[in-house]
Amino acid sequence: MSHSTVPRSRTEADTTAKTPVAPGGATGSSDGRRGRLSLRLRFRRDRVLILMTLPAVVLVLLFNYVPILGNVVAFQDYDPYISDNGVVSMLHSPWVGLENFNRIFADSSFWSAVQNTLVLFFLQLLLFFPIPILLALLINSVVRPRVRAIAQAVLYLPHFFSWVLVIAVFQQLLGGAGLLSTLLRNHGYDGLDVMTDPNTFKFLVTAQSVWKDAGWGIIVFLAALASVSPDLYEAAAMDGASRWRRMWHVTLPALRPVIALLLVLRVGDALTVGFEQILLQRDAVGPGAAEVLDTFVWWNGVRNQDFGYAAAAGLVKGVISIGLVLAANKVAHLMGEQGVYKK
Repeated sequence: MSHSTVPRSRTEADTTAKTPVAPGGATGSSDGRRGRLSLRLRFRRDRVLILMTLPAVVLVLLFNYVPILGNVVAFQDYDPYISDNGVVSMLHSPWVGLENFNRIFADSSFWSAVQNTLVLFFLQLLLFFPIPILLALLINSVVRPRVRAIAQAVLYLPHFFSWVLVIAVFQQLLGGAGLLSTLLRNHGYDGLDVMTDPNTFKFLVTAQSVWKDAGWGIIVFLAALASVSPDLYEAAAMDGASRWRRMWHVTLPALRPVIALLLVLRVGDALTVGFEQILLQRDAVGPGAAEVLDTFVWWNGVRNQDFGYAAAAGLVKGVISIGLVLAANKVAHLMGEQGVYKK
């Protein structure tokens, strides 16, 4: 029998069939490595997907990356009234170098805003972040679909309220003339005004965030729980695992990658703790208790017209946020999770 008629093994045939053939008869990519498509072939294969994502990429570039060029204002004594064109104003504004950054680091109000921001972040991380996980576990344990749907609708609803409406609701409940204060006075006690108390403001802001957004946050966790195979629960039940043991050994491991990812993103967003929410209540409790980095930038840049100083503060915040994302992602890798991106 000639060599050309000898039957090949199944493994050899499958390997040959899976090896891409480039134009000209060469296998593999242009660098000679077998089994790897060249860039041109990959583009031809994924061109439809690339065209579909192109509009979104253009929008991200225009509205997220092009404005980064405006950070040059942080190194200038920017004057927007030089010209009606903002680019012309940047080109003709005097250059001051690091003067704005020196002013920031010597400004006690900036460090007060940093302190308030970090305190709010840790409070929301401890009191707000676990609540969507607990709610998702609770809703997932409900057997009747109708009850589950009603619970989800009730929890989702506050997310669609504006912050003005949310603060108005809390004002009617916890304000000086609110329901709680009126009830206390009717029973011979002193009135209570939580909305103007600087000592409880951080807890008030956290409670408002929980009431408004906790229900919306459970969507991601419920989606992760929906991907868990029921066979795992059945196998655990057959092995004698109780309801709590099944939650600990089946449900929580399924949520662990999602929890790690959202925790990394939350840490990266640590210096952004709710601009609109706090700005609406800033005057009621004073800047000493309510000033955070976002309101600090707005107050100095928009209200005081000190654009270079505010831009420098925003740039410092952005650099620190990037460092927090990278550090949190590294911790996620050490814990065996993927995080925002792979190693």
